[in-house]
Amino acid sequence: MLLWLSLALLAAGIPLLLVDRKAARYFRDHVQPPLLPILVKTTDLAKGIVWIVCIALLYLGTLVTIAFIGEQPNLRWANDVALSLLASFVVGSIALHTVKLFLGRRRPRDDFEHGLYGFVLFTWTLQYNSFPSGHALTIVTLATWATALWPSLAPLWFAVAIYLSLSRALLAVHFLSDVVIGAAIGMIATRETMVLLFPQLTPSWF
Repeated sequence: MLLWLSLALLAAGIPLLLVDRKAARYFRDHVQPPLLPILVKTTDLAKGIVWIVCIALLYLGTLVTIAFIGEQPNLRWANDVALSLLASFVVGSIALHTVKLFLGRRRPRDDFEHGLYGFVLFTWTLQYNSFPSGHALTIVTLATWATALWPSLAPLWFAVAIYLSLSRALLAVHFLSDVVIGAAIGMIATRETMVLLFPQLTPSWF
C-alpha cells in the first residue's frame, strides 16, 4: 500500500514544478502571525542530524547492554528497531543527495533576493540543494518507520509528518515540489528497507 502511495507522491510532485515559483512568493507574502512563529519554532523538529544521533545512541546502547547482560528479547527488538531506522535514513539520504548532485536547484531565497530561479544541472556540488527537501525526507522516514511498528497510530505519525514537511514550503525555504518529492523518497526508501531487510518488524500490508 505504501509503495503505491509513495509513487503517487512522486507523480504529484512533477506538476507542482509549474506552480512552485508563484506558490513560494505567495507563502512569503501571506504566511503571517500567529502561524509564522509557530512554523519557525517547530520546523527544525524534522532536522535529520538530531534524529540520527539519538537513534545511533539507542543502537549502540542496546549493543553494549546485550554484550554485558546477554541476549534478551526486548533488547534485541530495540536493537533491530534502531538499526532499521538508521538503515532507512542511510538509504534515503543516498537517494536524496544523489538527486541533489544531479539536479541542483536554487532555493526560493535566490529568487526573492536576486531573481535567480530554477535548476542548475550537473554541477556536482551541494551548493544548489533545494531539491528535494531533506527535512521532508527525514520526517516522512520517521512516520513510515513508526507506522510499521505502531500501525494503529499511522494517522498521527503522518499528520505530524505532513505538518512539518509543509512547514518548509510555508516558510518559503523550499518549493512545494521539493517537499513532496523529498517525502516520496523518504517513504519509498523506508518502505523498501523495512520490507527487504527487516521483515520481522514489517506488517504484511506494508
